[in-house]
Amino acid sequence: MNRWIGPALAAPVTLWLLLSFAAPMFVVLVLSLHEYPDPFGPLFITPSIAQFRDIVSDGFYFGVVSETILLGLGVTVITALLGYPLAHWLARMPVKYRAAAFAVILIPLLTNVVVRSLGIILLLAPEGLINSVTGLIGIPPARYMLFTHGAVAVALAQVFLPFMVLALYDNLQNTSPRVHEAAQSLGASPAVRFLTVDLPLSLPGLRSGAVIVFLMATTAYVSASLLGGKKVWTTGMLVLQEAIKNLNAPLAAALAIIMTVTGLAFAALCAYLLNRLMPWLKGKPSNPWSIPRWIVPVINILGPIVSKLLLAASLLLLLLPLVLVCIQSFNDVPQATASGFRGFTLKWYEAVFFAGTYADAFWVSVRLAVTSMLVALALSLPAAFALARYPFKGRSALLTFWLLPMSLPHVAIGVGMLRLLQIYLIIPPFLGLVAIHVIVILPFAITLLTTSVMGLDRAQEEAAASLGASPVRRFFLIIMPGLAPGLFAAGIVGFLLSFGEVTVTSFLTTARLTTLPVRIYSESTFSLEPTAHAISAVLIVFTVIALVLVGRVVRLDRLYAR
Repeated sequence: MNRWIGPALAAPVTLWLLLSFAAPMFVVLVLSLHEYPDPFGPLFITPSIAQFRDIVSDGFYFGVVSETILLGLGVTVITALLGYPLAHWLARMPVKYRAAAFAVILIPLLTNVVVRSLGIILLLAPEGLINSVTGLIGIPPARYMLFTHGAVAVALAQVFLPFMVLALYDNLQNTSPRVHEAAQSLGASPAVRFLTVDLPLSLPGLRSGAVIVFLMATTAYVSASLLGGKKVWTTGMLVLQEAIKNLNAPLAAALAIIMTVTGLAFAALCAYLLNRLMPWLKGKPSNPWSIPRWIVPVINILGPIVSKLLLAASLLLLLLPLVLVCIQSFNDVPQATASGFRGFTLKWYEAVFFAGTYADAFWVSVRLAVTSMLVALALSLPAAFALARYPFKGRSALLTFWLLPMSLPHVAIGVGMLRLLQIYLIIPPFLGLVAIHVIVILPFAITLLTTSVMGLDRAQEEAAASLGASPVRRFFLIIMPGLAPGLFAAGIVGFLLSFGEVTVTSFLTTARLTTLPVRIYSESTFSLEPTAHAISAVLIVFTVIALVLVGRVVRLDRLYAR
């Protein structure tokens, strides 16, 4: 009997992901094999590779795909360089301060990508912060930093740096202090110890972080649209344009498939290369990493300096754009792109709160986030018990499937779900949005609730059972109170993730069903009024308050515990 409990508890979330994640991905694959676009035609027709042939033979599409891959590689390298010192700083932080320090990662991670991109614009604008600071020391302004590949790379690095840091942090915090003590007793300086001990042991985290960042960066379109200004094209932008504006779903699907396959190929190559550096994972003997003696003094001098500079750069990159957005929300300028403080005003907040401009979109986002959060919790809780208490064959493979939506391209899911909803007209658009938002929340909710279930005191349940309490009474009187902090934290995080989601939501919104982030994104690509900064500042403050509340019931550094 017990051997079926685990699979039964895992069934709901697996079924949901099969319908709302695997099915759209399958539809994308089928659409990519259509010879020509036919929005009202059948889904299954004679397969053709015409779309792939067009992409390869068309210089524009081929060039955009190539540039996107190079851009993804650049962003991956940048996030790795900036992520290591930040993850190392968090892992070595005293436990009593670590939870608060983790807010540096969580606040940007839970703030929607449009807000962060607006902050990068204020940073790189001709009269932005960088030019203002460099002007103070006589350096001529660089007026063309915006709408370049470099600007897009900076924006994408800002957006995806938290994922790299979290992946590295997992490994760095698990390094035994005894290993450090042994290295120190052998005369290794902190810089040498990092290169010969921490760096090799963190390679599994680097592998995970690199794959996630590359996959997300090569399919992102929001930051690329805002920072690229139609002068820089990425594959994600092409997918959105072909799917929504040109109604050419087969071409959009083919582009999504190409980027998915490219991402998987990168993952395989990354795993192959990094696994060769980690023979101990397969039980093979390995030679310790050694550094030539002549370079050790150089490393000891430059290592701490470079590390501190990179740490400062990563902190500024994560937090400064959010601060600039908050400041700009009080700036009396005609357009949001006009940098430089011209005077204090509250009129943008008056427009947001009293003109009712954003009220409808706000309530759509709230209803969507609350519904998605509740559904995700209902699915994640039994899955967490299956993982924590009822081991069964195939559990590891199933967990990989559950976490897959976090790393596969969301634009592909959006294209597939858009087509599915066109076929099944009986399904309301709101339910389609809920289906997508739930799969965005699920990986975080499952990992957080699994940790909470593992932390329950089984002795209390056994004592209640010995006193005659039924399983139902034990669940509601013992288990649920014990899980309350984890449920609250997962609920807040799920709400924030859904409330700020814009990448895949853009595919499914309608004129009557537009979420607040999508509304801000749409306005940012046209008029970019400072009201966008005002509502963005409100969202940032809301995120900070929510994290403070979460921090009172669960340590923030446990929100991503695996």
